[in-house]
Amino acid sequence: MDNIAWMAWTLPTAIFFVALACTLAVMTWLAAVYPEAERVGILRIPTTRGDRLFISLILAAVIHLAWIGLVGSDTIATLPIGEDGFEISSLWLASVISLASAVAIFRTV
Repeated sequence: MDNIAWMAWTLPTAIFFVALACTLAVMTWLAAVYPEAERVGILRIPTTRGDRLFISLILAAVIHLAWIGLVGSDTIATLPIGEDGFEISSLWLASVISLASAVAIFRTV
């Protein structure tokens, strides 16, 4: 673990990377089982599932960076788990917004 000590391995970071790996695995499985067909959405350009995933990941990064810059990452609640409790960051709200925007992108773009 010393070679990755530079990374801030927190629970949200771990959840993000696990979710990203699962998303890529599901997208690979979908591409193998159901071949993709390009479709034209509100952007008026042909996009595939991979294109829409890329757009949603870039938008999630922008949403999180804007959230940190405008709102911050302060604790909004503390759950009574363990000795000190489990703090819930306001970044979880940015994650919910990102997830909702990804659903919208996959349905409309």
